[in-house]
Amino acid sequence: MDYYGTRLATCSSDRSVKIFDVRNGGQILIADLRGHEGPVWQVAWAHPMYGNILASCSYDRKVIIWKEENGTWEKTYEYTGHDSSVNSVCWAPHDYGLLLACGSSDGAISLLSYSGDGQWELKKISNAHTIGCNAVSWAPAVVPGSLIEQPSGQKPNYVKRFASGGCDNLVKIWKEEDSQWKEEQKLEAHSDWVRDVAWAPSIGLPTSTIASCSQDGRVFIWTCDDASGNSWSPKLLHKFNDVVWHVSWSITANILAVSGGDNKVTLWKESVDGLWACISDVNKGQGGVSAAPEGQQNEQ
Repeated sequence: MDYYGTRLATCSSDRSVKIFDVRNGGQILIADLRGHEGPVWQVAWAHPMYGNILASCSYDRKVIIWKEENGTWEKTYEYTGHDSSVNSVCWAPHDYGLLLACGSSDGAISLLSYSGDGQWELKKISNAHTIGCNAVSWAPAVVPGSLIEQPSGQKPNYVKRFASGGCDNLVKIWKEEDSQWKEEQKLEAHSDWVRDVAWAPSIGLPTSTIASCSQDGRVFIWTCDDASGNSWSPKLLHKFNDVVWHVSWSITANILAVSGGDNKVTLWKESVDGLWACISDVNKGQGGVSAAPEGQQNEQ
């Protein structure tokens, strides 16, 4: 879904990327983008301050950046710097310019930044995850604790960070230092491939939060309370009976959507006592919402 919630982009194993107008509950196909030569795994919308821009990544080892000009969608850039499937693309917060992170099965993470005049600059983290990287997610451009600290009148010194998940069962946090990307933290809790990571939006509260899910059926919520970002602790949200493919935060970061191999999407909310409870589950394709089943509470 784009920034305004009026357009929906989809991707498929049929190699296509499609864009639908979903205003007023409709579904009108407005573009069918062909350029990939294999299954397309993920699409991501850039912030509209840069125009209507969409990134897609595929098994064909390519990342394509599409742009709408005068009502027509066209390929504006194609990146072919990976040696294997590109599994995840994620745009950085708009404060950092047009900056795209791409995670690949070759174990590397590429960072593409737009430098103007149709040119893109590349930085690459080689061997970020042994055997492969499955997911990337940016930290919000908000300094933890800034909401309650006295404003100094100066522009905050943003540090660019993102999280990644890989086939080494690890979640890693990367930080830009002196224009180079360095591994800041290695988060260990999963016992199988990490399938997705999602850094929670923030309004400047002191705590940073990341959700991760895995082939091991578990979803962990990682929190860090110190501004330096050195100490992260995991809490098990739930152990599912099947692989968990994706985790996604609501815009206010108080609800987490989880989807997995059981063909369900469940919504989870943290209670005042810090326990996570399932507030609804939806069977994919059914559209029906049922109340949380008994026993679907947090399992520690």
